[in-house]
Amino acid sequence: SQSPSVLENKSSLDLLDIMDSFYNDSDYSNVTYLDYGAAPCHNQYCSVFQRVAPAFLAVTCTAATLGTGALLVALAKWPHAWGWPQSRALVAQLAVGTGLFTALLPPVAVGIGQGWWLGAGLCKLTHLLWYWTLFAQGLLVGSSISRTIWCRWDPRSQRLAVAVWAGALVLALPAALTSSTVAAPEASCIHRSVGVLSPVYLLHLALCLCLFLLLPAALLVATLAVPQLRAGWKPGICVSWLFFGLWMPYGVGLAVDFLLHAQLLQPTCGTFEHFDYVLGLCEGLGVLHCCLGPAALLAARLC
Repeated sequence: SQSPSVLENKSSLDLLDIMDSFYNDSDYSNVTYLDYGAAPCHNQYCSVFQRVAPAFLAVTCTAATLGTGALLVALAKWPHAWGWPQSRALVAQLAVGTGLFTALLPPVAVGIGQGWWLGAGLCKLTHLLWYWTLFAQGLLVGSSISRTIWCRWDPRSQRLAVAVWAGALVLALPAALTSSTVAAPEASCIHRSVGVLSPVYLLHLALCLCLFLLLPAALLVATLAVPQLRAGWKPGICVSWLFFGLWMPYGVGLAVDFLLHAQLLQPTCGTFEHFDYVLGLCEGLGVLHCCLGPAALLAARLC
């Protein structure tokens, strides 16, 4: 079926083009009117997003910087106080990942609030680094299921660390290829500049769903099914798995977002008005990992 037409500034937009994730909601003006043959539907997410997101990212960046700094100080001052499941080698890499992710928040916040003026190349680089850190942290947290991998910093764990970070960088490449800048009404760095059925976007979506949904589900099943893993379970593992808990709702949101864009689910007026808020809140929840993660690791060690 045909998507309903949207009238805005004498131009026609598709409903499914408006419902996109974190970055590209600022491409449209404040209010969009959608007529389903009844009362017009109103989507005011763009104005709310542009007003709230920069402040949220600024506060999160400040808290994450303080938390990551305190975690690094603790790692340096008490090198022998870290054991499984929060081994020093694992926690140090998680701190590096959250630090890199935190460093991206200021330019993203400025780009949302004032427009993106750093060019398409830096837009792609931002998305590459964003997802590189996410994939690396997810793989690191997933590897913490084994109590022998990170118990010491030896050649074996060093090779694994190189493989994790190099592999995460490769997995993040589709994110860079799907992102770009748009110029209407002002320059914006958007997350998806290709069609929803584009092979590169489908690859990126599949990788995100594997990281945010399938990997934690597989690890949970493995832990319950394998006696050795179940016997070695410690409450401290839950602290590391906070990453999956915060990003899992966003994975579900991405799956629903794809079904709507591919018209496998028929949007309603309520979907049009509210789904952007749900997806934005889910991604905002995931972003909180960069400040809640270091704080949780510190709290687990102090307790």
